[in-house]
Formats: sequence, structure tokens, C-alpha cells
Amino acid sequence: MKSTLALAAASLAAASLLATSPAVAQSSGAKEKCYGVALKGKNDCAAGPGTSCAGTSTVDYQGNAWKYVGKGECVKMGGSLAAKKGNAKPVPQKN
Repeated sequence: MKSTLALAAASLAAASLLATSPAVAQSSGAKEKCYGVALKGKNDCAAGPGTSCAGTSTVDYQGNAWKYVGKGECVKMGGSLAAKKGNAKPVPQKN
């Protein structure tokens, strides 16, 4: 019984951290949503139909899944500021 209760408490704690991570990322400086740069399961939110949110992208560079990045960094790293189709690997801009 104690181990079940401990497991439930640990699961709840982990879920609350996942639920707040995008908000924390956004409040810790100027950030923007960057689509098409997150690796499979590493998105901050929005991964299309049938997904709940953070960590639910099903492929690397999924075009409708975003990750918070520093303001002005998204396009430089080859991402998009709007959702896009496909899952092509982003191509960083050359300076």
C-alpha cells in the first residue's frame, strides 16, 4: 500500500512539472514558439490531433509541434514561427 501511494505521489509530481515547463520556459526571458525543430517526444506543446501537449510529438522535426527557443533564434536554426506541414530536418541559416 505504501509503495502504491509513493508511486502515485511521484507520478503526480512528475506530471505537474511537465504541465508547467512551457510556462516556466516562457517566463524566463524572451522566448518564441519554434515549429519543426523539436525531436520526437521533446516538444513543449501542440503536436497535432490525437496528442495532449508536451512530449507528444511522434517524429523528429514534426512541423506542427513547437518548442520554446530564445527570441530571434527560431528562423536562424531553420525553424518556423508558424505550424507547417511535414517533418523535414531544419536547415540553419548561414550568417
